[in-house]
Amino acid sequence: MSGPTASQSGAAPNQAGLATVDTSSQQDRQRLDNQLCFAVYAAAHAFGRAYRNLLGRHELTYPQYLVLLVLWEEDGLSVKEIGNRLFLDSGTLTPLLKRLEASGRVRRARDRVDERQVSIFLTPAGQKLRDVLACIPDEAGELTGLDVQGRQNLLNDLITLRLGLQGGLLP
Repeated sequence: MSGPTASQSGAAPNQAGLATVDTSSQQDRQRLDNQLCFAVYAAAHAFGRAYRNLLGRHELTYPQYLVLLVLWEEDGLSVKEIGNRLFLDSGTLTPLLKRLEASGRVRRARDRVDERQVSIFLTPAGQKLRDVLACIPDEAGELTGLDVQGRQNLLNDLITLRLGLQGGLLP
């Protein structure tokens, strides 16, 4: 079976008139540092370490902080609704919520109509944390080395990336 012609691929032809594969370019594309997925993965880990330092003094983990962010937007959501917002399954979310409850920041309440449904409510201590942690987004943002516009542009690009990947995964 023959490969693409040089004119079809845009590559330089070999003596047979077929396109040649630039192995250095192919090897370059397979370098770890050239992988978009790895750059996002490594950046996520770096963010995790940064947030561990920022939130540790408040005895919060990053996933717990995310739950609080969701509840500060809309209190009383079900576990399922919180999981959908954070892309977390109930097996991951339930222990996290139990720890937040044990620390006095949220309370869990079963739905009176459907006892299988559990809603999560902020306690006064959880509500108070909103003001205490108001500086976290700016502190974390400053650690990136990007200015405010650069962070906004990156956020927009990452949302586009996530939506594109999610769209590409749909049947």
